[in-house]
Amino acid sequence: MTGRRLPGGFFDLEHYRNWLTSDVLCAPRPSDDLAHPMFCYYAAMGGMGLSIAEMFALANSSASEGPMFGECDMEVFEPLRVGVRYEVRGEITDVRRKQGASIGVFDLITFRLEVMTPDGAVAGACTNSFVFPRGAGA
Repeated sequence: MTGRRLPGGFFDLEHYRNWLTSDVLCAPRPSDDLAHPMFCYYAAMGGMGLSIAEMFALANSSASEGPMFGECDMEVFEPLRVGVRYEVRGEITDVRRKQGASIGVFDLITFRLEVMTPDGAVAGACTNSFVFPRGAGA
């Protein structure tokens, strides 16, 4: 599974999304075309080409089995801009089976999503992990 490319896709960073995000986060109202920095994450997840349910299925799991969000490391290399269509590409970078004191055996799956500018530069990247409980005797 490590090295598996995710389908990827596109994310249109529309003005209304930026406005609503700033409103919800109590951030200053945008006065130019710069998007809120959280759009690095929103664009990455919105353009990865899979739903969360489909991501869980890749890990042979489902929401009913209790997967949890692990971590997110977000890198912003250049500000995202309103009115731009970003391409997203990604891959699974690590899969580890671990043992936890409270949840027993679990798999930790890490994936990296890159948000690409129209000219092909990496504007930002998010490295996320999900924890997939596998039961005491997995």
